[in-house]
Amino acid sequence: MRRIPIESARPIVVFAIARLAVAVVALAAVAVVDFPHQGAAAVVLGVFVAWSAAVLVIARREPDRVVSPMVATGDFALLLALELVAPDALGTVRLVALFLIAAHAHFQGEQRGLAIAAIASTILVAGSALRGDSSFASAVLAFYEAVFILSALATAVVVGLLRTSESASRLRARGLSRRTMQAESEVRRRVAESIHDGPVQELIGLDMILSAAHNAAEHGRGDEAAGLIDEARELGMRNLRALRDEIVDLGPYAFQEISFDIAIENCLPVWRRRYGFEVGLAIERIDMPPEMRGHLFRIAQEAVVNAGRHAEAQAVSVSLRTVGSKVELRVTDDGHGFDGTDPLGAGEPGHLGLASMRERAELMDGTLEIETSERGTRVLMLAPLGVTGRTD
Repeated sequence: MRRIPIESARPIVVFAIARLAVAVVALAAVAVVDFPHQGAAAVVLGVFVAWSAAVLVIARREPDRVVSPMVATGDFALLLALELVAPDALGTVRLVALFLIAAHAHFQGEQRGLAIAAIASTILVAGSALRGDSSFASAVLAFYEAVFILSALATAVVVGLLRTSESASRLRARGLSRRTMQAESEVRRRVAESIHDGPVQELIGLDMILSAAHNAAEHGRGDEAAGLIDEARELGMRNLRALRDEIVDLGPYAFQEISFDIAIENCLPVWRRRYGFEVGLAIERIDMPPEMRGHLFRIAQEAVVNAGRHAEAQAVSVSLRTVGSKVELRVTDDGHGFDGTDPLGAGEPGHLGLASMRERAELMDGTLEIETSERGTRVLMLAPLGVTGRTD
């Protein structure tokens, strides 16, 4: 059972302060109120105050040291001692125990938190039983103790699961950000190499051809000049196509001016040359915010590229329509799918494109479904119309 990482030391320090505050208030209450077993309870609570103060000092200096099962052991050992010397404090001990169980489950995660809850609740209940109090034999108290154990276990499971899910989401987001930065660097490198090895080199050649055409024209060699100019035009058109391909790969950024269908239509010639298939379009003209058009375009682009690059599809279709108050984007292909794996599984995604599709759907408050088999893949995205995308 591995402890999940703690992102910030602040919650650890706050927990230490809260533990100390509870111990000090309890000690003050025992000193003021005529409490049975006042002397023994005061001694135990005094130890609890000293223990909590020491934990707080360590938490400020070395937070990782106090996020340990040994600290939980010390907490519940002192609660057991208080319960044994002051049986009338049973209710208070149970309430404090639930608070400590919830806090430790948050820092330890669901598995360790559940183990701590099970051991702590069992020991506390067993401590009351070992005292041989006659009150323990009552059905009402037995019921209360059973509820306490179940509450402790449920608290540990819920709080630990929330903590584990939160940490998994944070780690997934961090991994996605890391891969995004790596992909961005790779795109920058590829674009730089492509421009240097393609348009830059050919523009140098274009300058030489135009210079030769100019000399030929000056010396009356019209046919030669015309041939050189035709060669220069072909060279210019070839570079124009190459630069357009690069722009399509980067995605259109002028979504204030162009619609989703025009953005997709601009990609059709590139997809036809690269992957050898025609993309069928059934796109409804929908008035939506630019940010939403951008997210939908990126999801459709990624789905088509996956179909051509990985699934070896022969036919792809893209449809966009309104379904009630929502926008539905559907991309289907007849490729070989994802080999039986779940492309949007709960684990950390290994494919940056698929992770990006999911993130974009979430930014639109939408849902993304990917159904895949050996007969093909269907990408279905539904989002409320008019959502511009969150920035959180």
